[in-house]
Parts: sequence; C-alpha cells; structure tokens
Amino acid sequence: MPGSICDVSKLVFRIPATALLAAGLTVIAATPFAFSAPGLQVVYLLPLGFAWWVWRNRTTVDEERIVARGTFGTREVPWSEVKAIKVESRGWLSALRSDGTLVRLPAVRAGHLPALAAASGGRVADPSATPTAGSVDGEPTDPPVESDG
Repeated sequence: MPGSICDVSKLVFRIPATALLAAGLTVIAATPFAFSAPGLQVVYLLPLGFAWWVWRNRTTVDEERIVARGTFGTREVPWSEVKAIKVESRGWLSALRSDGTLVRLPAVRAGHLPALAAASGGRVADPSATPTAGSVDGEPTDPPVESDG
C-alpha cells in the first residue's frame, strides 16, 4: 500500500509543537507578576524549561536502532539489544534491554505500538495485526510486549 505506515523506514515520535503555545501563554500571563518586585523575573525559567522539554524530548525509530532523546541526554539502543517493549504505567513505553535495564522512550505511548512495529522492521509485534500462518494458536512469533499495569 503506497503511503501507508508499512512504507516507513524511520519514525520520529515527539510532543506536538503546539505545546509550545502553553509556554508562550505562560510567559505572557507571568509578566505582571514577574515585574511586580525585583528578582521575580526568575519565574520565566518555568515556561522556558517547559519549552526546552517539549523541543528536546523525542524518540526516533528505524530498522537498526532506537534513539531516545530526553531532556538532558540521548540514549541509542540497537534492536539487537532490545529484549522486549514494556508498557509502563499510564501507557508510556520503555525498551527492555538484554541486560535488564529499561530505556524510557519519550513521547511514545501504547497507542503507537502499530507504528513502532512497522518502523522496527518486524522486530516488534503489532498488537493490532491479525494472526498469520507463522503463528501458533494465534500467538505472534515476534518478541513480546510486556505490561506493567
């Protein structure tokens, strides 16, 4: 199917840029308070920090690796090191590595699993897919998706 999610070789999951509007509106709303006394301009750090968080957090997935970019650092995990994808509380996803450590995947939710499966090159099972001839008793043959919840 041309143009479908199956044709994707790289996907970027990120917080929508419209969230930056909240930071801008907070700056406008904080201005009267910030200039009511000396030193209160420090309240501008809160919306600036939020804007940095929105701009920075993202997860990039391709057929070879996962790149999780957090607020202050980046972690790259090759698919060969991923044991499973774990559904954490509130539907956030983490990659469970072979050594047992978890790598949080910023901006990736349980609803993104079909897209994550497509971009992983078949390394993650698509929970919305129908069982194929290669499955046994309707169970997928791909790596499991764990739930914390």
